[in-house]
Amino acid sequence: MTLPVNHLERLNGNNTEVELVKVLILGSGGREHALARGILESSKLERLWVARGNAGTSEIATNLQINIEDNDEVAKTARDLEIDLVVVGPEIPLANGIVDTLTRAGVAAFGPTQSAARIESSKSFARRVMQDADVPSPKFEIFTDLGLALTFAETCCYPIVVKADGLAAGKGVIICQTYDDAVNAIRTCMEDKIFGESGITVVIEEFLQGQEVSVFGFTDGRTISPLVAACDYKKIGNGDVGLNTGGMGCFGPPDFWTEELHRIVLDMVFEPVVNQLKKEGSTYKGILYAGLMITSTGIKTLEFNCRFGDPEAQIIVSLVRSDLLEVMKACVEGTLEQVDLRWDTTPHVAVVLASGGYPVNYQTGYPVSGLYADTPNSYVFHAGTKWFSADSSDSVVTDGGRVLTVLGWGSDWDEARRNAYNRVTTIRFENAYYRSDIGAKKLDVEGGMWAPTTTI
Repeated sequence: MTLPVNHLERLNGNNTEVELVKVLILGSGGREHALARGILESSKLERLWVARGNAGTSEIATNLQINIEDNDEVAKTARDLEIDLVVVGPEIPLANGIVDTLTRAGVAAFGPTQSAARIESSKSFARRVMQDADVPSPKFEIFTDLGLALTFAETCCYPIVVKADGLAAGKGVIICQTYDDAVNAIRTCMEDKIFGESGITVVIEEFLQGQEVSVFGFTDGRTISPLVAACDYKKIGNGDVGLNTGGMGCFGPPDFWTEELHRIVLDMVFEPVVNQLKKEGSTYKGILYAGLMITSTGIKTLEFNCRFGDPEAQIIVSLVRSDLLEVMKACVEGTLEQVDLRWDTTPHVAVVLASGGYPVNYQTGYPVSGLYADTPNSYVFHAGTKWFSADSSDSVVTDGGRVLTVLGWGSDWDEARRNAYNRVTTIRFENAYYRSDIGAKKLDVEGGMWAPTTTI
């Protein structure tokens, strides 16, 4: 069912008119569908657009066919539509300085500036910031010279991690089990340049073992909101085998995300980094995403991202119990300390349905059925989808590698998984693929062991 996109009639609890906001979201994935759904619930929303969006966002907002990597085109569109707030979903526009361009054009934007976004767009910059801020991190070295990198690899204890310095669509992190693996990874990045300019500089890090967790916090550069966590599944196959992907599912908030761990991460990771960036003249505003590893010796910071993750956003946005639009505006305006941000703790599980062959070779254009099944406590977020018209009949077809994310929630993890997978089984498209083990295991962090729970 199509939901309204015009909220001119909305009133607050005192029956007085509220200041309504026109919002443009940039992006076309499941993350942007989740952001649209969250913002749609705001009492302060007047009208919502998504560029370029997908079949799912078209049901709750107005899709715009513009190039979101063209800063001038985005700024012109925002001015023409009299947009009050642009919400930037993906990392590339942020790295390209879209927030800077919009600010100069007089349009407010949720997201960090180009200089602050380097916390994701340059791994060497991020490591230097973390080092200066005394953030717990793995041992690392940075190389711009191929010969020096190869010589260093001879001295390493394996496994190690080789990372392309710049953005590489989530594929620039290579775990090397042997010296030969490291040589191949380094040459692939620096000599063959399979990641383009992003791989000219490489970061070589020690390999860490433990439980990986994604932690998110809103900030206006001074105040940092209460944090929330989720755990994702990056490998294509059950049991975390096979190629890396953009993410095949996640669950959250995990049981091990305690008040004590929240305080440690806030004090030792988020606050030092935000303060260090401010000290360097790159005040960070927006959502800050830290990839952490909980090891036997404590937490270590793997990386920072300057935007919501995907599929983590589908869970994180669903956990927000405050007005999401109000929170975003406060980040931009520097008034986050005035907002009472609350998170839900109900177990959520998100399962990605992908095109067969993803993440390497896959075909698109297949009709999708079963999207509107009546299953309890579940929701379908679109990612790689579009509308296809034939014989005057509209239908949704696949249009990407990751096609849908199915979210389920419940009173406990078994119920959340059951609701998610019950909805998954109603959906059909040719060569559909999904992992069947999302949320099937949880980590006993204190004991450092994986303990199986009930599986479906």
